[in-house]
Amino acid sequence: MSTGTYAPKPGAAPVGRMIAAQTALETRMLLRNGEQLLLTVIIPSLLLVLFSTVDIVDTGAGKAVDFLAPGVLALAVLSTAFTGQAIATGFERRYGVLKRLGASPLPRWALMASKTLAVLVTEVLQIALLTAIALGLGWSPQGDPFSVLLLVVLGTAAFSGLGLLMAGTLKAEATLAAANLVFLLLLVGGGVVVPLEKFPDAARQVLELLPIAALSDGLRAVLQNGAAMPWGDALTLAVWAVLGLGAAAKFFRWE
Repeated sequence: MSTGTYAPKPGAAPVGRMIAAQTALETRMLLRNGEQLLLTVIIPSLLLVLFSTVDIVDTGAGKAVDFLAPGVLALAVLSTAFTGQAIATGFERRYGVLKRLGASPLPRWALMASKTLAVLVTEVLQIALLTAIALGLGWSPQGDPFSVLLLVVLGTAAFSGLGLLMAGTLKAEATLAAANLVFLLLLVGGGVVVPLEKFPDAARQVLELLPIAALSDGLRAVLQNGAAMPWGDALTLAVWAVLGLGAAAKFFRWE
């Protein structure tokens, strides 16, 4: 007996289609979360406007917005790729979402890829908004857009790895507290709004090794000074990316 034209053919969708669908879902979840919007949009925007219009911190010669805009762009990458992703993934792990997704046809590596792509989509929206605000404040960006793109991608990889490592090893409540604490500490000591030259020499040498400092300084070198690709900062970000993603892949616990 023939099964007919309309016989079902059960099976998983192509991996590319599954990744695209999961990426769209992850992006919607990021943008619908009020806490995520506070971290990814409102705080960076307020900092940019406040410190550009009120003489609070000495940012050196030139317009304050020229110094602040690259740092706030780095902060936006940090808030999405590290803080937001760590908190969201940590609670997904606690509530068993990751366990159930891990049992679905979607491979685990594809789930991590979807989360990373959702972060990149969110960052595009962040950067577009912050760039518009900075231009409205009189920002005059310089440099090569390709260098900016490479630095942002390396920074995203570094922060994503560290965020996933935290989410996959700590309890959700601990991840929430630790991720927000790290965000605040790096905001103050990562060269985002306060120049690293303001810190003592010993502290500055340590702070310059942090990924947020490398991303801030790299973006500032290109966008403020019109410099060529800052390979030293790019190398620092690449090392953090390898270490963070490698540790996350090894120690991440799905349950």
